[in-house]
Amino acid sequence: MVKLERFVRYESFIIVGAVLVFLSFGKLTGFHNLSSDWFWFLAGCGLVVDGVISLIKQKRFDRKYRIIERQ
Repeated sequence: MVKLERFVRYESFIIVGAVLVFLSFGKLTGFHNLSSDWFWFLAGCGLVVDGVISLIKQKRFDRKYRIIERQ
């Protein structure tokens, strides 16, 4: 899990977002003709990265602050 945690950080989410911005801008200016399927593929990759970051942060929080129930 540590290797995955080092790989998936907020920087990777920023990179995916920047790629989306530049490719969309390139299509708007007529630099290339990008299919909308590729756009949604990259958007999905960004959502996966965001979900993994959230999952890692939530697990770290749960380990640090365990809830003890009294009976």
